[in-house]
Amino acid sequence: MNNILNPKTTAYAPAERATLHELKNQSRLMKHDNILTQVADSVSTLVIILNKERQIVYGNKTFLGMLGSTASETLIGKRPGEAINCMHSCQSEGGCGTTQFCSVCGAVNAILEAQQGTQSAKECRIITNENEALDLQVTATPYYLNNDQYIFFAIADISSEKRRQTLERVFFHDILNSAGGISGLSSIMPMINDMDEMTETAEIINRAANFLVDEIKSQRMLTVAESGDLVLSFSQIESLTVLKELGELYSQHEVIRDKILSVDKNSVSGQAITDSVLLRRVLGNMVKNALEASKAGGKVTLSCSPTEDAIRFTVHNDVYMPQEIQLQLFKRSFSTKGIGRGIGTYSMKLFGEKYLKGKVGFESTEENGTTFFIEIPMVHPDFKEK
Repeated sequence: MNNILNPKTTAYAPAERATLHELKNQSRLMKHDNILTQVADSVSTLVIILNKERQIVYGNKTFLGMLGSTASETLIGKRPGEAINCMHSCQSEGGCGTTQFCSVCGAVNAILEAQQGTQSAKECRIITNENEALDLQVTATPYYLNNDQYIFFAIADISSEKRRQTLERVFFHDILNSAGGISGLSSIMPMINDMDEMTETAEIINRAANFLVDEIKSQRMLTVAESGDLVLSFSQIESLTVLKELGELYSQHEVIRDKILSVDKNSVSGQAITDSVLLRRVLGNMVKNALEASKAGGKVTLSCSPTEDAIRFTVHNDVYMPQEIQLQLFKRSFSTKGIGRGIGTYSMKLFGEKYLKGKVGFESTEENGTTFFIEIPMVHPDFKEK
């Protein structure tokens, strides 16, 4: 009897799975290997054991506790991403490890390397179906039992460390730079005699102070949103007005420099009842990212149009994103700008989908450049008329 289920198509790692009969035998064998399981159950680290099809045949008590379960049988046969509800694990018939996004996943790559006979440690960024962001340190170690290879897979949650790095970047880099600029400009104010120059300098200081406050508010809002305590405030918005206000705001921002920002004249306005502050935060991040990615003389275009039951906002620039970057967007700690950046696109997804109940995504081709979009319902499902 063939012990492998029918192969399924894959865009990366093999999709084949063991049969239920084989899984039961492997799980039973692990339970009888007392030394291994006793060690695994005695540590606070999350530990699972995988067969050669990357399916779980054992999970320690810590891993089960993290999932809110006490029955290891619920895990047997699942792959790591399926067990922790990775958003990509259900996007293909083959499951965890078989989508194009999996090619940049630290977890599956560590497992594949360990299957070649050497221990592998990598970082792994995961977004769950509930838009929860996980930053993990994974270590995959080959383990042999009865001449069959298994993978001893240890998982450490480093999300707090990554959040700390982000806070340090925001408060010790961006905010310090802004505060330094304000301090420097204010120190020369007493030496300025020309009234026009003094007025211009005062306006620059005011804009810098506003951006400083906005950066602090943005980080605070993200922290509250991740804890699940963000309370929405509904109001009626007019989409074209929102875009024009964003255009005016970012025309004064330091990221615009020698780039062009405009609202598409073919935009069609529409009305929606939503949280306008959150919507502006999502769109603002899209605009900022588009401007930062654009070269000198580059154009960023904002547009909006109503659909049958939603309003679609888009932010477009002419720059193509390489495939490797596309596959990792929206992950909390991923960024092309260095350690501790990478919260802009992640917050788009968190605010836009988890809270605004919309859809956030992008399209990027060499021919047409990159377009980020958010579609929000015309009436937020949680809105209740007073």
